[in-house]
Amino acid sequence: MLTGNCSPCLFNVSGTSSITFAKGNYTIRYTAPIRDYHLQEAFEHPYSVNISLPQEFDIRNPLLAGLSPGATITGESDNSTTIRWNRTQAVDIRFYDKDREGLLYLFGNFWIVIGIVLLLPFILTMRKGV
Repeated sequence: MLTGNCSPCLFNVSGTSSITFAKGNYTIRYTAPIRDYHLQEAFEHPYSVNISLPQEFDIRNPLLAGLSPGATITGESDNSTTIRWNRTQAVDIRFYDKDREGLLYLFGNFWIVIGIVLLLPFILTMRKGV
């Protein structure tokens, strides 16, 4: 959706990933499915960009999420998250849900247990040698 000082605001779609419209001050709202919890956008000129993530998504764990430089993160009262960039030409955001975070902790715990099992015989033989 394109909104601004026009009613209706006209735009042209070219291909699957490009829209063009007359020069002016607009707000673009894009709602669509996002695959792989990853969003990338590139612009010809610097723009201010705001992305609102619903409360079921998060970006705080650096092992699961990532942001392009210059982002300002704000937690909202409804537990959603707003990410803002001022005058940027590219936006890159990787976010996750609670299921992915749970899998990360499960994976980490699994490797900790494997490490303990592999190190335990070594530690026990060291104590017998002393």
